[in-house]
Amino acid sequence: QVQLVESGGGSVQAGGSLRLSCAASGYTFSGYCMGWFRQAPGKEREGVATISPGGSITDYAEAVKGRFTISRDNVKRTLYLQMNSLKPEDTAMYYCATDTKSGYCGFRPGRYEHWGQGTQVTVSS
Repeated sequence: QVQLVESGGGSVQAGGSLRLSCAASGYTFSGYCMGWFRQAPGKEREGVATISPGGSITDYAEAVKGRFTISRDNVKRTLYLQMNSLKPEDTAMYYCATDTKSGYCGFRPGRYEHWGQGTQVTVSS
């Protein structure tokens, strides 16, 4: 079955950097879009970044443009999110996701079928 496992979260000060990873298994990783999402306490889950199956097309939420970079290694079956210039408002649980039914590649969380367990990112001021 599809399994997504995030890692790389932690606590950093504002202005710092973190690199999240998402290891995928149980499906043809290179055939589907991947997305990073986040959810802060008391808030709805929101899309952060998406990447096409081959990695050539990426999209970002306005709040992270210019600071975050999504990438993937289809040989290693791993998705990444490089986060620079972190701000306290980036504090959230971060999740990777994919949809193997329709191949959806947008920012609507409800359209994604498979999710990881999440990794916590905490940014202090």
